[in-house]
Amino acid sequence: MSRGFLIQWVMLRKPAPSQTGLEIVTLEELVPKDHLLRRIGAAEDLTLIHDPTPPLHCADNGRPAPDSTLMFKAQFLGYLVGIR
Repeated sequence: MSRGFLIQWVMLRKPAPSQTGLEIVTLEELVPKDHLLRRIGAAEDLTLIHDPTPPLHCADNGRPAPDSTLMFKAQFLGYLVGIR
């Protein structure tokens, strides 16, 4: 089969039907009520990370630094589930 014929065939075939319905899903529905991360989220107090870090960020050089608590949560989540 030549390349020109393949391109022509793809262009001439009928388009696939488009998606007509939407399904709205929230994280509350996806994560079970007794999941470990829910228990950690309820018990965490990350002020010990958030409060001392602002003096370490430069306020007038480049873009603002990401939130330190968000970065800690991402690292901690990666450690818990084995993401490297």
